[in-house]
Amino acid sequence: MAELKTKLNDNSVEDFLNAVPDERRRQDCFAILEMMKKATAAEPKMWGDSIVGFGLTRYKYASGREGDWLTIGFSPRKQNLTLYLMLGFGGFDDLLSRLGKFKTGKGCLYIKKLDDVDISVLQTLIEKSVVRKS
Repeated sequence: MAELKTKLNDNSVEDFLNAVPDERRRQDCFAILEMMKKATAAEPKMWGDSIVGFGLTRYKYASGREGDWLTIGFSPRKQNLTLYLMLGFGGFDDLLSRLGKFKTGKGCLYIKKLDDVDISVLQTLIEKSVVRKS
């Protein structure tokens, strides 16, 4: 069985975010960092080389494979700010309708920049994602 490449590590979250080359993207990352800190009451940790994660969630696939993964997190990818909301978006239609400009994947929310979304709606979405995982 293949081993998961993206693992929790002791790399510095602050150093990682300070190395984001685009100033606007860097500011957006620090804003998301604060939103997720508030929602989780947890300290951020690095997962792999490019994901900032909060909390720890145990998962188990139908195959029996188990592991640990971040409860919620984000990454400043080249194309988008990617927010990892692990259980997806079911039940969040009202919030998503008010969020602004974004795209979604199975458990990812893709935002070009925070100016494209309603920050208060994003904060609520993050908080509700964390509560739902508890």
